[in-house]
Amino acid sequence: MKRNASAYDQQLQNLFLNKPERIVDFPEWLLPARTVERYRSISRLAVVEIAGRDSIAAVVKSVREESFTDLLPTYVYTGTEYGAWASVNLAVQRLVACLPNVHVHNLIVMGSPRFWKALNGAFISELIARYGFYTPCVGCHLYLHAVRIPLALLLGKVPIISGERERHNGLIKINQVSEALDIYRALAETFGVELLFPLRKIDNGKEIEALLEMPWQQDKEQLHCCLSGNYRSIDGSPKPDEAQIVRYLNEFAFPCTHKIVREYVSGQTPNHLKIAKHIIQNL
Repeated sequence: MKRNASAYDQQLQNLFLNKPERIVDFPEWLLPARTVERYRSISRLAVVEIAGRDSIAAVVKSVREESFTDLLPTYVYTGTEYGAWASVNLAVQRLVACLPNVHVHNLIVMGSPRFWKALNGAFISELIARYGFYTPCVGCHLYLHAVRIPLALLLGKVPIISGERERHNGLIKINQVSEALDIYRALAETFGVELLFPLRKIDNGKEIEALLEMPWQQDKEQLHCCLSGNYRSIDGSPKPDEAQIVRYLNEFAFPCTHKIVREYVSGQTPNHLKIAKHIIQNL
């Protein structure tokens, strides 16, 4: 059945604005059962991250390297974004323009404020006391990858493409350091899902522009986060060191996220806060 594009986009906007619990059990208008079956029959399908320009460049590079024929764009909400929803549609349109010979399917919008809160908002004082720092950025990126895992499994363990980069013109983002990326990938692998980081070793933004072949300034024309850069000191340097980040991920964020995703894919409804609290109490 052909969808009315404007009506469908309005429903996606409503999801983004209302932010319901939406990781599994998609409504028929968003992901019909017959569409799931069709996706499962596609041998070179990938779930793709829709964010800023790096996410689109990552898909372009992956298609060249992995020969994907079909792409399922996904936007995951967190509760901390602001900006124009139109920027998400623009990113999808740019993806289509970059890859005219690849089938880009309808955008899916999804997320779980309770999941995000359990990882990043509910136990700030405890996390500071135990790890000597707090930032939501590392747990947030883990969450963004984790939310897509049940969908990738539903469609037959299809790969997920992400635009994570270890360096950005020499700038270090603690949520994208090498050790963090390894842990994000390890989470997906525990569920048999491949998480692709095609831009991982690209530092120079000019290489991103070359992949896109269109003007798009870094960190522009996209939704923004009101907590962006919170881990930096006044001089711009990142505060927590990588050892602190790894300890936080290994002891708290990874097991918490793994347990929550495991319950989702087992057909259960996770009690996100209870899971996070239990892990903290047993550290």
